[in-house]
Amino acid sequence: MAQTAVQGQCDPAFAAVRDVFERHFADGLELGAAVAVYAGDRKVVDLWGGVADRRTGREWRADTPCFAFSCTKALTATAALLLAERGAYDVDGPVTAWWPEFGTHGKEGTTAAHLLSHQAGLPAFARPVSAEEAADPAALAAELAAQEPEWTPGEGHGYHALTYGWLAGEIVRRLSGRPVGTFVKEEFAGDLDLWIGAPDDVIERGAKLTAARRGQAPDGGRPAQDAPVPDASSLERLAKAAADPGSRLNRALNNPHPGKGGFNNPVVLRAGWPGAGMMTTAAGMAGFYRDLAAGRILRPATLREAIRPRVHGPDRTMVLETAFGLGYMRPASPFRVPAAGRASAFGHGGAGGSIGLGDAEAGLALAYLPNLMGDGLTGDARAFRLIEAAYACLA
Repeated sequence: MAQTAVQGQCDPAFAAVRDVFERHFADGLELGAAVAVYAGDRKVVDLWGGVADRRTGREWRADTPCFAFSCTKALTATAALLLAERGAYDVDGPVTAWWPEFGTHGKEGTTAAHLLSHQAGLPAFARPVSAEEAADPAALAAELAAQEPEWTPGEGHGYHALTYGWLAGEIVRRLSGRPVGTFVKEEFAGDLDLWIGAPDDVIERGAKLTAARRGQAPDGGRPAQDAPVPDASSLERLAKAAADPGSRLNRALNNPHPGKGGFNNPVVLRAGWPGAGMMTTAAGMAGFYRDLAAGRILRPATLREAIRPRVHGPDRTMVLETAFGLGYMRPASPFRVPAAGRASAFGHGGAGGSIGLGDAEAGLALAYLPNLMGDGLTGDARAFRLIEAAYACLA
């Protein structure tokens, strides 16, 4: 891949972030990408480069949004937590208090905290669901309410890769009367370039996701240092699960199926799946974390409680060690953070390598969006190197 000129602005004190970003293009690890960093309320990095659409050669621009996969979960969780903060429900109270139909097949004791921390035991749908069906959040929530859990809620955690959105999102839909995307835009993201359910003009100018060509390793290159990475036995279990079409991992990741065009499918992009359906610019997602870390969306006490790890250890879906608060990932192999941020960083990664991160103690907010797909399950090394550089610049 030819070396690509990186555009945008970067504070000289954060030149190391630009250096890493440019090196990724020079090493052939990117097609198109963007990264944005805030130090407090000051935007210190806003960079982009490369090709937004490999087929047409269209360039990535300042306002190019990209599909962010599971980075969406952090916004859905924030919407649910904002309603809890306003007294709409009790996070640690039973789901049946506001969703009576959920109390079937031994799920009566499920709490909202279980929904928000991947403990609900509903990591996958029991039947194949199409992209068209997935555009109806009420119908998918009803299906999950009627479904038998794969483990007793609260007795273990497993990544709810897609079902999370229709579980945690039902908190928002039932208690605000609005779909997640509408609530997010109206309550705390109105001035940001992010959409959970994108309009057609946003889809039209968006980056197109591209699978890596044979022999190309977008997550490779120079190794990430000082990052929690899975051990050999964990990687072996992950590879075995990924190769098994009937594994919980595959059932969770691939149903609903996005249909023709994969996650470039406009049906998916318009629907705004609340677990993996956001289109955003890097500056837009970093702006969300800036406001969240600064206490402008949730009260600081609410955020501190939300990022407190509720689960940490073997994940029943991903077969790796994962850690979650109430919707936010905490540092573990799928969410790699250098030592400087390991006690206080939170956020969420997405398939393909995208990531959003906030750190209220450090005053840091960062977002990275690539359209060349890497391996997001074990934490993308490109993202880690950018995060590592940002923390080093703060220091």
